[in-house]
Amino acid sequence: MASVTADHSPAQVIARARAVRQARNLAVVVVLAVIVFVIFCVSLSLGDFKIPVIDVVKTLFGGGDKATEFIVNRLRLPRALTAILVGAALGISGAIFQSIARNPLASPDIIGVTYGASAFAVFAIVTLSLTGWAVAGFAICGALITSFTMYLLAWRRGVSSYRLILVGIGIGAMATSVTSYLLTKARVEIAQQALIWLTGSLNGRDWSHVRTMAIMLVLSAPITMILVHRLRILQLGDETAYGLGLRVERTRLGLIVVAVLLAAVATAAAGPIGFVAFVAPPIARWLTRSPGPALVASALLGALVVALSDLVAQHALGNTQLPVGVVTGVIGAPYLMFLLARTNRIGSGG
Repeated sequence: MASVTADHSPAQVIARARAVRQARNLAVVVVLAVIVFVIFCVSLSLGDFKIPVIDVVKTLFGGGDKATEFIVNRLRLPRALTAILVGAALGISGAIFQSIARNPLASPDIIGVTYGASAFAVFAIVTLSLTGWAVAGFAICGALITSFTMYLLAWRRGVSSYRLILVGIGIGAMATSVTSYLLTKARVEIAQQALIWLTGSLNGRDWSHVRTMAIMLVLSAPITMILVHRLRILQLGDETAYGLGLRVERTRLGLIVVAVLLAAVATAAAGPIGFVAFVAPPIARWLTRSPGPALVASALLGALVVALSDLVAQHALGNTQLPVGVVTGVIGAPYLMFLLARTNRIGSGG
């Protein structure tokens, strides 16, 4: 039997493979961060008063004149930052959900979380005539109540991913029915206001939205970092996780709470922007070749999708601006059809 040299020992092979994966992950994160920053600067430069990108960069670092500073920092920066923070939150939320369920269909905008938030928000708009942050508060409560109900209904001595997805899709359908009923009973102008919120839009976002999203991400970051190691163990399967000493249900519930809060706050800030949490995590895993959730890459891809979609929504049709949710729907719907066709072809649930 041939002897195994030190350079080709299993430990050395594993170490080299891990180093290659970490280098690739770092390269992907750096490239995505640069692309997000470029899109961010371009979005700040375009508008009724076009500003060269180099002047935008100077202004962001305190070197612009007063007129440029007013346009960039006061008028355009809150919207652009909200887009990035909302996208990052949705990307992380989708990565956690899909990793828990071990299924690419398990994202908050597929399994009912955002549908529940939307039903409560429309109830606040149509029935209580609320606006602004009051509607956002109802959306957060709706997401939390929907998720708690989904978890309870999926519980059978533990929560299986397949049952969680089916229950979530059912609850999402019920929430959609409630939303449709409320819209049919509302006056035309109120229904129009609710429909604009339901589409997902970044129009009129200000620093209060930026602060809320930033606080939520800062508070959730350490919790997510603590739980991400357990998430990797959870991906091995419940029996293996139990065998490794992991408190499976407590860990799963903690991860679901973090993911729901991220999706809820993002939905409250910008409305239910569809498909971002759905498409960002699998693309991030494909780019990094990571067996785990690739949270940082998912956050950057979510930010990129929302920022780029908002840029297209604002300027692709001249003076006509679209809600950003329309553009993300155009991106996400074909991917959902591709995923369903691929799943059907290989005869598995994902």
